[in-house]
Amino acid sequence: MTAATAFRRLGIAFAAIVAVAGVTALVVKLFVSPDAFRDRVRDEISAVTGLQPVLRGDSSVSLFPTGSVTFSDVVLGDDKEPALSAERLTARLRFFPLLFGRIELADVSLERPTIAVTVGANGQSNWSVLIDTLTRTQKAGSHAAAFSEIRIDDGRIVWRDAARGVAETFENVELSLAWPSISNSFGATGRLSWHGEPVDASATVSDFGAALAGAKSGLKLRVAGAPIKAAFDGSFSTTPTLKVEGTLAADATSLRRAMRWAGQRSLPGGGFGRFALKAQTNIVGGTIALSGVNVELDGNSAEGVLTFAADGRQTLQGTLAADALDLTPYVSTIRVLASNQREWNDARLTLDGLSGFDVDLRLSAARITVATARLGRTAIAANLRGGHLNVTVGESQAFGGILKGSVTLANFETGVEAKSQMQFNNVNLDECLEQLIGTRRIEGKGNIAFALEGSGDSVLALTRTISGSATVTSAKGMLAGFDIEQLLRRLERRPLSAAGDFRNGRTPYDRFTVTLKVLQGTVSIDDVTVEGPSIKLAMAGTAALPSRELDLKGTASLIAPANAGGGFDLPFFVTGTWDSPLMLPDPQALIRRSGAAAPLLDAVRDRGARDALRSAVERLTGGAPQPVTQEEPKPAQ
Repeated sequence: MTAATAFRRLGIAFAAIVAVAGVTALVVKLFVSPDAFRDRVRDEISAVTGLQPVLRGDSSVSLFPTGSVTFSDVVLGDDKEPALSAERLTARLRFFPLLFGRIELADVSLERPTIAVTVGANGQSNWSVLIDTLTRTQKAGSHAAAFSEIRIDDGRIVWRDAARGVAETFENVELSLAWPSISNSFGATGRLSWHGEPVDASATVSDFGAALAGAKSGLKLRVAGAPIKAAFDGSFSTTPTLKVEGTLAADATSLRRAMRWAGQRSLPGGGFGRFALKAQTNIVGGTIALSGVNVELDGNSAEGVLTFAADGRQTLQGTLAADALDLTPYVSTIRVLASNQREWNDARLTLDGLSGFDVDLRLSAARITVATARLGRTAIAANLRGGHLNVTVGESQAFGGILKGSVTLANFETGVEAKSQMQFNNVNLDECLEQLIGTRRIEGKGNIAFALEGSGDSVLALTRTISGSATVTSAKGMLAGFDIEQLLRRLERRPLSAAGDFRNGRTPYDRFTVTLKVLQGTVSIDDVTVEGPSIKLAMAGTAALPSRELDLKGTASLIAPANAGGGFDLPFFVTGTWDSPLMLPDPQALIRRSGAAAPLLDAVRDRGARDALRSAVERLTGGAPQPVTQEEPKPAQ
């Protein structure tokens, strides 16, 4: 048989089938009334689901080329506030039963339906009665052979929970529901839009009847969209309360974007980018417990347990441990200094994104990086409640020593209130002070303790209101930028030879102490003592935090050896900014120290001491002064 003959026979067979179908459709339409189609379709839907749809609009029947029945304005549930309403319901008929005059449904589609789920304060839903009816129908199992698919086209799901104050709407719902007409399983797959983002979703319930009755049933969920991807594989039950157990996995290119998409307020600061989570999940009521947690965020990995309570105020609790953490992204937007690195930043501070939930988190890590600071083994507790953040450092191997203390940040309409109590024990002072106030003038090991508090809408505003106290103690170190011993010895020999900049060299010390108090941005330096092998320095004064300027006075002493008498004391001033201070000797003390220049002071006090002044100038310059010619006064014009 040639190919042409085969195609001709196939075409004849196809034409015969079409002819039979057309004749059958004509016969059925002649002998079966539209009301019979209407009643038969409604009975079929009721038999399969146990639900009684109300067909309020017109209906139409189409039997060729395929059989279908369409109803307009269909509702389910309360006629005033229906649980489901659709512009059209179309039931597609099975082809072969129709050839023999039987009306059987192949599938059902709902066009532009609105599915309303309302949960009252008592926990009862407007779907409760419908679900009870559906449960009885599934238990009876009297209609095994029936349609197995319900499609939702361009639908909308409206969820309202009065107890939790939740109202959500899912738009552009395109779902295919695999109805359990033959097997016990139920499946749904398709796409919907939430908060403006399209999401692909699928769900599979292994035992639909048990799930409707509240008993335990297998559950698989998949959600995939641009903000986040998530998958769950486990089981659930709803009696006596909601209980879910299984494995949860989720990942997002940006956790910040995913939280914003989910309706959370934007988090302050930076970071919260790439995110991944995998954990054993146990949900009881409104509490989600995650065990065996493996979480990744911004390249950081940690393990532990987490608990999220959604009843009432949202609360996250947990304990996480990590090998290494880089916290730089979360402080990257915080600029303590302005772009010129010489002034405090006046950009607005805000913690608005921390007011929507509570956190009680404990975190430990073997290594932590914060900007340029490198910390060793660290244990931190973070508590966030009502927009007030408290971070407690139990112990941290920081700057070569140990760090302990706490930082509290509270958000108010006028700005941020900050409080800090910190203790740095046996730390490298140059590294530590550079991180705290941006200066590296003290080298060596030491202790720092401070308790400070202030408020304002920027870092600059905080410096104007800071109050508290601080102490610094150290042994065996150096002051960078000053060689006090060399300066004193030079001035001891030649008091008037100290012209120039003294900001160079180093001064070793055996003991260094600083005690200061702060009131509204003004630092009162009560005591600064530096004792070295051959020098001693003491000073006091004030410093202005907003302008970072110093105004100190002190005395530097050159210690004479035990077998030598006397010594050398030099008063001095310290001015300028604390990152580039200028140390200047007291000029009057230098003049007094100089035997040749001492009479100058007397000349200033006594204008009649010309002989002494002339003698002093002669000795200083090495020659006799030129005679001064005094002009005769001119007569008045």
